[in-house]
Amino acid sequence: MIISIASGKGGTGKTTIAVNLVLSISNDNSYDCQFLDCDVEEPNAAIFLKPNISQARPVSILEPRINFTKCTFCGKCAKACAFNAIAVLKNDIKIFMELCHGCGGCSIACPENAISEVSRDVGVIESGNVGKIEFIQGKLNIGEAITPPIIIREMKKRIKKSGTEESKIKHITIIDAPPGTSCPVVESVKNSDFTILVTEPTPFGLNDLILAVEVLKKLNIPMGVVINRGGKNDNIISDYCQNEKIPILMRIPMDKDIAVAYSKGIPMIQINPKYSDKFKELYYKIENQLQISGEI
Repeated sequence: MIISIASGKGGTGKTTIAVNLVLSISNDNSYDCQFLDCDVEEPNAAIFLKPNISQARPVSILEPRINFTKCTFCGKCAKACAFNAIAVLKNDIKIFMELCHGCGGCSIACPENAISEVSRDVGVIESGNVGKIEFIQGKLNIGEAITPPIIIREMKKRIKKSGTEESKIKHITIIDAPPGTSCPVVESVKNSDFTILVTEPTPFGLNDLILAVEVLKKLNIPMGVVINRGGKNDNIISDYCQNEKIPILMRIPMDKDIAVAYSKGIPMIQINPKYSDKFKELYYKIENQLQISGEI
């Protein structure tokens, strides 16, 4: 089963939920857990999980290079580029690498074979272990702008397939998605069996939750909501979820001890063991919901 944790905005506690969920599930020997930190622009799950990184592999894209001895400046490469990354001038060609997606369309379109492709590293995928949890995180190189989905796609190729029906060990992959509703988020949650949306009971939290819900509806992914830093204003979220028939799976109150532990990189289940049972209950609710709907 693949469970992604997302949020319409940053700072809602998405990584907190993802980290404590995987730690709680992994305590049960009947589960084999994998954790992917897909927030490649600012991965921070490692601060809490403290993995032993054993491998790092660069991720690269192919970018075009022009052979001006062959180029006739016909402009077919620019017409073929769906991302407007090429501008053909009278006696020159400008390539805007910030826009280039490395798709190779320009080299195919060139009638003179004047465009070759060279590899450029855009980030790295690191992997290791947290006890028996397999840990994978992506890191985007500084200055890159459009390549997070490429790194995320490469990370997700390493998701383990579920075992056979006869196997007593259940494989669970937890994906910590980037915040927001842009392309990296879509690439992260795509093909998930279930997505947990983490929000806070504020007008901003509600506004961005609505945006995230619309994305998941278009992707046809089952979802549920966790309210973090909850309190007397929870109804701003619960009323919306009731109208949209979205289950509220868990509520985490405003708690100074949790905030202090977070600032020190300590998961909440380590300061208050009762939360381990609550996160296990969160998983069981998801599993039960998917069984009822026939998704698993």
